Amino acid sequence: MLRVEDLCKDYPSKQGGHHRVLDRISFSLEPGEKLAVLGRNGAGKSTLIRLIGGIELHSAGTIERSMSVSWPVGLVGGLHGVLTGNDNIRFIARVYGKPFQELRDYVEDFAQLGKFLSEPVKTYSTGMAGRLNFALSLAVDFDCYLIDEVIAAGDHRFQRRSHEELFEKRANRALILVSHIPELVKSYCSRALVLHRGRGKVFDDLDLALDIYAAL
Repeated sequence: MLRVEDLCKDYPSKQGGHHRVLDRISFSLEPGEKLAVLGRNGAGKSTLIRLIGGIELHSAGTIERSMSVSWPVGLVGGLHGVLTGNDNIRFIARVYGKPFQELRDYVEDFAQLGKFLSEPVKTYSTGMAGRLNFALSLAVDFDCYLIDEVIAAGDHRFQRRSHEELFEKRANRALILVSHIPELVKSYCSRALVLHRGRGKVFDDLDLALDIYAAL
């Protein structure tokens, strides 16, 4: 289970003091459950994903994880630019105790970067880096995946395979999905957390949650 209790996040304010982006957010997620996160730009959706993924530290409250949780899928800036694609794969393999060749084979097949895996990531185009990021995110098996908007990197084939990997092959995994697409939310999620002005409320009725989000 993933349990978030009274979670707060403050950032320094230019006027002095601090600005509270998230204010006492609470929810729980069972294994295999899919939760949508809805809210307008600036509502704190990406901040919440980064906190749950351990990319940033929260200011108050608790995050309890009794299942493995991914870093944000396709995390921008998650690669070491001076290292090659292969070196980045090797780094992830060491961190998670996975066989390097197993991860490399998966990434090579998924991202279709060929010889560029031997080149520094800083030489990659934005699309190439996005494909490597996404492939690395899925190369390690997690109980719960964090998705801050569905990745649009790559061509139609890559996008279709990405969709299959996340929503079909991992249909039994838990998911926290930030999305502005109502059809996607209704197809794959059972509940929704609506964020507004730092506060959040969980709805079991997706239609009601989407109506409230549309009215914000």
